[in-house]
Amino acid sequence: MSDSAKDRRSGTADGRSAGDGTRAVRAGLPEPVKHEPTLPGPVFAAHFHLPGDPTGPYTYGRDENPTWTLLERAIGELEAPGEDGVETLVFASGMAAISSVLFSQLRAGDAVVLPSDGYQVLPLVRSQLEAYGIEVRTAPTGGDAQLDVLDGARLLWIESPSNPGLDVCDIRRLVEAAHARGALVAVDNTLATPLGQRPLELGADFSVASGTKQLTGHGDILLGYVTGRDAEVMAGVRRWRKIVGAIPGPMEAWLAHRSIATLQLRADRQNATALTLAEALRERPEVTGLRYPGLPDDPSHKIASQQMRRFGCVVSFTLPTRARADRFLDALRLVDDATSFGGVRSTAERRGRWGGDAVPEGFIRLSVGAEDPADLVADVLRALEESAD
Repeated sequence: MSDSAKDRRSGTADGRSAGDGTRAVRAGLPEPVKHEPTLPGPVFAAHFHLPGDPTGPYTYGRDENPTWTLLERAIGELEAPGEDGVETLVFASGMAAISSVLFSQLRAGDAVVLPSDGYQVLPLVRSQLEAYGIEVRTAPTGGDAQLDVLDGARLLWIESPSNPGLDVCDIRRLVEAAHARGALVAVDNTLATPLGQRPLELGADFSVASGTKQLTGHGDILLGYVTGRDAEVMAGVRRWRKIVGAIPGPMEAWLAHRSIATLQLRADRQNATALTLAEALRERPEVTGLRYPGLPDDPSHKIASQQMRRFGCVVSFTLPTRARADRFLDALRLVDDATSFGGVRSTAERRGRWGGDAVPEGFIRLSVGAEDPADLVADVLRALEESAD
């Protein structure tokens, strides 16, 4: 693609780097054609006209789709602005994307390092990896503890900030150490989004995320993606997607692309409100273990501020008991009791109900939406009062 085409898509005319809002609004759009829509509708096709030799970009619906192409371009432009040679592949879910990296890059006899405090499905992944003869080592995110178990590993998996505890590690430091030992590095960027953190700029080989969350922000699709620079390793990821068939539907891909246009607006509102809410919760005596990387006194703030541009929309904290947490959730009016995070409508849950996270029974993961900040904070504080013994 020509430089002029890139400039037109990003909205720049004088060579300046586009801002996040401009980039999000213009990301992945095709060149303008008279009488054509700015963002073409979803292409529903299992097969394409293909006379003669099977050449060209679109041959069969499990391999490629024009709607994916535009979305993949959009995500790549956000994950690595202005870079050539970056490839993005979209998947049916975040777990499909995670699995594609792990199972395409690891073989029997390899070792992988996973976070012990990461997404609660990772223990299931561990069991499957071990069944395939892959050694799995774990260490917590905080304190860069994964450094201690890197020797001889083929792949390091980082989740920063971690879900749900919101710990942060020094990604640059871990990447340098892993590469020095010959290991690849994948970073789960779901909580941060590309507007909050760019793992490839920090040296990672893969940026992996669930597009189900804040990237798309409306809680109406499941999606995942993998972005990387190395054509050879990304070819392995692409091959895995083809074998497994973990592909998104064209409607989901189109909805995701449409939603990315408002990412900067949503992220700025949600991040600012999350900080306001965290500051209010800090004053509550019944709240312990409060975590939000944007708080100046958060244990992760120093490292987070060095590698993150936005601190996310999730706040976590602990109430004294399971019963108190349940009463608090029941008393909320503007916050839905639901899993997942990153949507325009605030959600919260007692995370221990799933049984897969090492958290106290009263641990709450609260995802801040796009409601008016004063209304949301008032609702949370009122619910705390009403849920008291």
